Amino acid sequence: MSPDRAVLRRALERGEQEGGSVEFKERLTEDLHLSEGRLESLTAQLRHRVLSGDGEATYVVGVTDDGGLAGIAPEEFSESMDVLSLLAEEAGAHIEDVQTWGTDGVPETDSAGGGDGPEGIVGVATVREGAVLEDDDHIVVGTAGHVDHGKSTLVGSLVTGEADDGEGNTRGFLDVQPHEVERGLSADLSYGVYGFDEDGPVRMDNPHRKSDRARVVEESDRLVSFVDTVGHEPWLRTTIRGLVGQKLDYGLLTVAADDGVTDTTREHLGILLATDLPTIVAITKTDLVPDERVSEVERAVERALREVDKTPLRVERHGIEAAIEEISETVVPVVTTSAVTQAGLDALDAMFEALPKTAGEVGEFRMYVDRTYNVQGVGAVASGTIKSGEVEAGDELLLGPMQDGTFREVEVRSIEMHYYRVDEAKAGRIVGIALKGVREADIERGMVLLPRDADPTPVREFEAEVMVLNHPTRIGDGYEPVVHLETISEAAAFHPEDGQLLPGDAGETTVEFKFRSYLVEEGQKFVFREGRSKGVGTVTDIVTD
Repeated sequence: MSPDRAVLRRALERGEQEGGSVEFKERLTEDLHLSEGRLESLTAQLRHRVLSGDGEATYVVGVTDDGGLAGIAPEEFSESMDVLSLLAEEAGAHIEDVQTWGTDGVPETDSAGGGDGPEGIVGVATVREGAVLEDDDHIVVGTAGHVDHGKSTLVGSLVTGEADDGEGNTRGFLDVQPHEVERGLSADLSYGVYGFDEDGPVRMDNPHRKSDRARVVEESDRLVSFVDTVGHEPWLRTTIRGLVGQKLDYGLLTVAADDGVTDTTREHLGILLATDLPTIVAITKTDLVPDERVSEVERAVERALREVDKTPLRVERHGIEAAIEEISETVVPVVTTSAVTQAGLDALDAMFEALPKTAGEVGEFRMYVDRTYNVQGVGAVASGTIKSGEVEAGDELLLGPMQDGTFREVEVRSIEMHYYRVDEAKAGRIVGIALKGVREADIERGMVLLPRDADPTPVREFEAEVMVLNHPTRIGDGYEPVVHLETISEAAAFHPEDGQLLPGDAGETTVEFKFRSYLVEEGQKFVFREGRSKGVGTVTDIVTD
């Protein structure tokens, strides 16, 4: 039996043996179970189940009263989860986790040991005491750095509080691949999360366990999420997407003490600072080299920062409070660290606990789609970082532009963050939003979610001010790099105002998407690249027909 089936069997057996904390439901409907009188009784029932289970209850949906597998249609299961979420909210609880199975070929009951069930869905929902997380302080940090410079190891030690063994064991705590995210509904862009309460850091015991991530979200008064990037040069596109496509508050650039500043280090630093992202530089692996080498790398980092008109601030010399007060688009704190000895990690903790949120924007809700999933029993899910405004379950939105330039009306079925279901989320949150009214196959990266009453105008062309960071010759009319703007990654043609742009030049150009239109706005920043050629730009005007 697979681990998933084992979960289902245990839930059924627990319901037969304990009863108190387990509830069997074939389905829940808005018309019947949220009606006057019924809502109150079911809320009281859920509260009783939670108390009987010492703060946790299990709802098995898609089964008969005696635990037989009935199986219900996907849309019926989605409605059941919506109703259960509302009941939990009324009872001062929340849905922490949902696992689903198809019933085709599954034994009708575990005790019966035979018979094929009908096609449909059976789900096990874990309901925990405590209201859903409020949108208080939550900063999102984009990590960058050359391959093997200790980026993932450093973050693994931060989120768990565990020292590395010198072989990168804490790196293994981070699940960065899509296939490692079982349900796909969570925001898998964030590969690490930890938080703080009044007593200090709230860390994960086992980052691979979804309930542990949810516990951190639930217990923390302040959250820190890390967005993964890739250190290998061939995957620079992924790094750019992580740094440009998300609504980040800060950047964290790692430089290994045994390797020093590399071309990739400079490249990542340029992308971070060109997007006006306040950044911290962490010199890692200081346990591997003598103090003289650490000082040498510190000086190299400072030179690299001054070359791009930034002011380095050594945390060990000036103090943590100075770093917190001074960090900006021009001042870059530099801290020496070791995941093995844990030197410097307390300084990073102190900064992440106190640094103000920078990415939140007022205004209407907006989220550019970064990834999509199809979750059994839930349907199409779009994940990304909320750029501005806020969103609630039940909101009616627009999604697009589609291939033909139109926008489609959709509804927010549910929202999840770090495997933790929430009723609403604000700017800066990395979320997965389950959508009603669209197939997963019709959602693409680069699309945007907007309020239903928005009047968006997709464009194929825009005017921009660009700076060429690196190019072997000159950029002329018709040059075609890939433009990374928000989560958009699209080939585009450049038409420089002066006919050409040389390395180091800044100038005006028209940018024309090659294949389709997107929603682009004045003031948005972007990165463009083609081979070893790279540059940055800002949208200055929109070209409409």
